[in-house]
Amino acid sequence: PLSESVVEATVSEWQKKVGDDIKAGDIVVVLETDKVSLEVTAEGDGVLAEIAHPEGDDVKAGEVLGVIDGKAVASAPTSATATEVPKATAPIPSVETPKAAAPAAVADTKASPVAKRVAEANSVDVAQVNASDGNRVMKADVVEHLNKQIVPAPRPIPSTPVTAMPMILDNTAREERIKLSRRRRTIATRLIQANTEAAMLTTFNEVDMKAVMDVRTRRKESFQKKHGVGLGFSSFFVKATIGALKAFPLLNAEIDGDTVIKKNYYDIGMAIGAEEGLVVPVLRNADQMSFAEIEKKIKDYAEQVKNGTLALESLLGGSFSITNGGVYGSLMSTPILNFPQVGILGLHGIKDRPVVVNGEIVVRPMMYTALTYDHRIVDGKEAVQFLVKIKELIEDPETLLLEA
Repeated sequence: PLSESVVEATVSEWQKKVGDDIKAGDIVVVLETDKVSLEVTAEGDGVLAEIAHPEGDDVKAGEVLGVIDGKAVASAPTSATATEVPKATAPIPSVETPKAAAPAAVADTKASPVAKRVAEANSVDVAQVNASDGNRVMKADVVEHLNKQIVPAPRPIPSTPVTAMPMILDNTAREERIKLSRRRRTIATRLIQANTEAAMLTTFNEVDMKAVMDVRTRRKESFQKKHGVGLGFSSFFVKATIGALKAFPLLNAEIDGDTVIKKNYYDIGMAIGAEEGLVVPVLRNADQMSFAEIEKKIKDYAEQVKNGTLALESLLGGSFSITNGGVYGSLMSTPILNFPQVGILGLHGIKDRPVVVNGEIVVRPMMYTALTYDHRIVDGKEAVQFLVKIKELIEDPETLLLEA
């Protein structure tokens, strides 16, 4: 079974092979969904009798992945080869074993994969190509065959320039084809959807981080001792975002057809980098969380992402998102909406810059902020004021206790 929001997965890795002994609870196969990896465990002891879906197959909820024979015992002699694994002696009740697919027809002509690709790209029947070694058609054979098909042009009239035949370029031998993971495919689909269905626009501002950094300097040790977690910038920006969303509620909404759904709760998504791409786990009812609870939850999510244990439920929903490119060194960027949300706040690196304060030039730790919003329901005025509100709250952290 899969989550209600996930209807399909990809077989990522079989950790057992046909003929292996299986114990109840053993991880047999790993599935990759568009959000997380799922480990499929055995429900009982037995022998893996059949693999119905090899690695790379897309499968739907309820499909048979493989068959474990609960009565078979792997007892092949020590001299047995890998192909001599004993077959299952009894079928599992109530499990319909998938029939093996008919073998594909074997082509009469033997050709290397590269040769086949070059032939196909140039509309050449590989069966018509002579193999130079008399056995297998290679890429060079296909190229030679193509060159023989070039009919020499008639002798030109002196005043007519001679046109050279174009050279056939083939870089397949120097290229590598890698299938996109399910998560990358989903990310691509979501990004295209956001670009085609939303009227995205980004506005920028900058924030003086000195006040927040001073608070962290004064409180970080006592905060760490009391709560067992460090005091980072994330909790400040989550609280500031909630304060700004309360002031401009349309940024905490979404569009459903010709209807605007205003959300009277604050489920804030925090983008976290993973090997296969960003994931956005959600801080549920973040307005009711303390600074320490926010920091602990973000830390827990980061560890779960790193260990591959993040639950699907943690990624569902969300009313607004925050992404921090500054952790990777970004100075400024335009984040893309986490559709169907209508707003996302982008944070960036903190850099010392000269700024004017009370008529004097001083050096301050400054951060550029970006807000990408759906212009269909959020006007530019509201978007600009939203970022100004973020700026005011961060530059005067005490107000966070009152407004967030």
